[in-house]
Amino acid sequence: MFVRHHDRLSLAVRLADVGTIWLAGFLATELRFPPDFTVAAPIHQFILYFSCVVAFIVLPAFDLYNSWRGRSFISLGARLLAAWSVVWLIGIMMSFLMHQTGSLSRLWVGYWYVGTVIGLFALRSASYTLLVLARGLGRNSKHILIVGFGTTGQEMYRRAAASRWSGFRVAGIYAGPDDFTPEGIPRIEDSDHIATFAREHCVDEVWITLPISATRQMQSIAYALRNDFIDIKWMPSLLDFQLLNHRMQDFMGMPAVELNRPPSLGVRGVLKGAFDRVFAALVLALLSPLFLFIALLIKKSSPGPVFFKQERLGLDGRVIHVYKFRSMKVHHEHGAVTQARKGDSRVTPIGALLRRTSLDELPQFINVLRGEMSVVGPRPHAMAHNDIYKDQLDFYMLRHRVKPGITGWAQINGYRGETDTLDKMAKRVEHDLFYIRNWSFLMDLRIIFWTAFKGWTGRNAY
Repeated sequence: MFVRHHDRLSLAVRLADVGTIWLAGFLATELRFPPDFTVAAPIHQFILYFSCVVAFIVLPAFDLYNSWRGRSFISLGARLLAAWSVVWLIGIMMSFLMHQTGSLSRLWVGYWYVGTVIGLFALRSASYTLLVLARGLGRNSKHILIVGFGTTGQEMYRRAAASRWSGFRVAGIYAGPDDFTPEGIPRIEDSDHIATFAREHCVDEVWITLPISATRQMQSIAYALRNDFIDIKWMPSLLDFQLLNHRMQDFMGMPAVELNRPPSLGVRGVLKGAFDRVFAALVLALLSPLFLFIALLIKKSSPGPVFFKQERLGLDGRVIHVYKFRSMKVHHEHGAVTQARKGDSRVTPIGALLRRTSLDELPQFINVLRGEMSVVGPRPHAMAHNDIYKDQLDFYMLRHRVKPGITGWAQINGYRGETDTLDKMAKRVEHDLFYIRNWSFLMDLRIIFWTAFKGWTGRNAY
């Protein structure tokens, strides 16, 4: 629920930013070309609308729409100014490429730039103020568990308590028997109880302030929380962080290491998302005749709908509905999920062909276009399988730190179709985690290339 709310809020702010850019351009046109702004050269309108599209794509790359809880407004302002400057420069460069600089009013360009800066900062200031007020009243809060209460742990507690505007509420503290903890805050002294406490108190984040010498204990905590969608941050001492090769973040004035940060955030994530949507749109447009032909064959083969939806886990455990061409006769399963097997009587003749060639997966490009899936990523498993394997395979749930994909590293390496043994599932998960840890845009292109030649068929697909 929280993730969906955050996504909606981020999209709303993103659209508001684009609307501010358009409004500033409109007002700049009225100021520059009074009393009839229709006399303005068409290049002004083109650059304005072009820049709005660019802004919608580029602005997320500057980390403007992820949570800024605990980070300074000055840093946000600097990123906002840099992001808008890049969009503005791209718009100006487009006028050069179109050989229209002579028709472009420099005064209009100046009005537009300054007006947008004022509008964006006013919008951010208003939203920032509203959030501060709401968090001061106890709303929009995050529950925190502090693990370790030495010097760093005490400092983080002090900062969280002193800055109620950040919305952090300390739900509990794990401390040694000789450590002092504030009154009124639940205390944990047995590290084996940390995961249970986090679940029972709906903890959103765990702040680990243990020294680097406690690596095994930190690994134990991360392992205990492997099936929970709880953010884990390690706040090391300033003398230790240079020894690590993890992503560091300035968090409330203290260095923090993100131990389980999804790999596709930031600029690379934006590029992957943009590529996914463009690629999906092209596939859906080019293969629309094939979609229609398959739909007719399905309707002819057996009664029932053309498509069917399956509940699957998406990014960070969000439930999504994955589309497929129906390949089985309409039936209702009771109890455990039964995977399709060779010679399965439920599979229709056309369904057998669709499953063998993976053409039944084509409607999932609709999920990609909607932003629920990626072209490349770990294949989504049945909900029942997630419940079974998350306790049998270590770090199984890390597969859901990225969007599920239509094809993946496991699929082009032969691990597709039925997983009737634990070893087969372990191999698939091993390949999925390898992909997540080594992800790059070139790796995605490589997987798409090999999928076209060998990934759509396989002896385990039936």
